[in-house]
Amino acid sequence: MAAQFTKQQVLSASEARVMIETERAIAELAMPWRVMAQVSLGEILRSEDAAAFSAVNSKRVDLLIVDERHHPIAAVEYQGTGHWQGNAAARDAVKKEALRKAGVAYIEIIAGSHLPADLHREIARLARLSSKVLA
Repeated sequence: MAAQFTKQQVLSASEARVMIETERAIAELAMPWRVMAQVSLGEILRSEDAAAFSAVNSKRVDLLIVDERHHPIAAVEYQGTGHWQGNAAARDAVKKEALRKAGVAYIEIIAGSHLPADLHREIARLARLSSKVLA
């Protein structure tokens, strides 16, 4: 109870730009989706396999696109220039596979390789797929 706490930024400046572009693309498509930041995979994924759940429980995604019922549609991950250190590839592989198995799309934005138009195109593709599912 005696410990002190301070607040900190939820997203880096680059991640915030990706969030703004994600929100812009969703608005342009008039989709009833929302964007959430820094979402724990343990809150959006379930597994009867305790070890598998433990492997993803404390991991999080930079952004999560959810539908109007707050069901996950897609994770958006921004990979900045410092991302590829240590076991980043292994951590990413665990996230990608768990999301794939749960039916949640994975959008990876790599610094210097992707433009806002790439993100808009991917979100438009998801919107088309979503519209087909509802039809």
